[in-house]
Amino acid sequence: MQYRYLLVIVLFCVSFVNAQDTPKKYHSFDVNYFYGTILEHNPDIQHLITEHQKGVILSYNTKTFGLEDWSRRYNSPDYGYSFIYQDLGNTFLGESYGVYAHFNFYFFNRHLMMRIGQGAAYNTNPYDQESNFRNNAYGSSILSSTYIMGNYKKENIYKGLGLQAGFSIIHYSNANLKAPNNSTNTWVFNVGANYNLDYEELPEYMPQGEKEKYREPIHYDLAFRTGVNSSDVIGLGQFMHYTISAYADKKINRKSTFQAGAEVFISPMLKSLIKFRSVAYPELGVQGDEDSNRVGVFVGHLLTFNKVSFISQLGYYAYYPYDFEGRVYNRLGLQREFGKHIFAGVSVHSHGAKAEAAEFSIGYRL
Repeated sequence: MQYRYLLVIVLFCVSFVNAQDTPKKYHSFDVNYFYGTILEHNPDIQHLITEHQKGVILSYNTKTFGLEDWSRRYNSPDYGYSFIYQDLGNTFLGESYGVYAHFNFYFFNRHLMMRIGQGAAYNTNPYDQESNFRNNAYGSSILSSTYIMGNYKKENIYKGLGLQAGFSIIHYSNANLKAPNNSTNTWVFNVGANYNLDYEELPEYMPQGEKEKYREPIHYDLAFRTGVNSSDVIGLGQFMHYTISAYADKKINRKSTFQAGAEVFISPMLKSLIKFRSVAYPELGVQGDEDSNRVGVFVGHLLTFNKVSFISQLGYYAYYPYDFEGRVYNRLGLQREFGKHIFAGVSVHSHGAKAEAAEFSIGYRL
């Protein structure tokens, strides 16, 4: 199950990068060494923060130069792939190897680069009840991973070679695929070099901006989301989950689309947790037959990059028969268009910073 989960994430990230088309492609790569520490966002992982973390980030980039309309809207970003190796500085945490799709955004005359990468990682030493019970950060070897990098970057100092330095944060979590899932966030200083493969024939960057205004009428969408999750109770098991969403959307320009709708959550994990609590904690007054289904209403936004969009949604459970993690929820993720009507996505359904489930979705836009 874990390896199928990794495969789906990696394939979607590849699709995410390949959705960006340019008339002629110009490429670069960069390598960064990093050194830092795990942030204590949760006191339960304090015993795992013993030494500094170190590793390398290798990246392959495609440069856009504003040659297509979508890239000019974002000041000619780069897109590409990354690989991260990280020594987590603790025997119980082991090492991680991650693959990512990323975007590089530029500011201040292209000297400041901000990178956002999303992908999946393999951890060498996850929780095991007998051999590694101290690792309460990762319940599985397959992890979802996000990293954000901010660099001062100088390109083509000498024959395509440049330098860069800055700070990054690297997040690992299994999105409640398997307990435990306390996760880690590593804050690091990174320094490295970059190289433009086509440095002798690079075009000039085209000015940022839109050629014309663009709007669409209101559309209606149906989406089905599913995946595997678990509760925080170790050993209670893994369960499929299902969400059916119906909503309206309004595209106000080629970058922004607003959404509003409702959805039904069907969670066998929550049903199992309710039954467990009714037996294990009779003082809570849980009967064991409470309804585990929920109905939510939400508003959202899509930030679109050609065929790929970043999803952000905020919701409220209108039907909430059992109290679990609070009535407010959120969703963050990526969505990929396949033609005018079909879309697919990967997202995380959370309550604040507490993930409930990773979701893989398919949808139809009327």
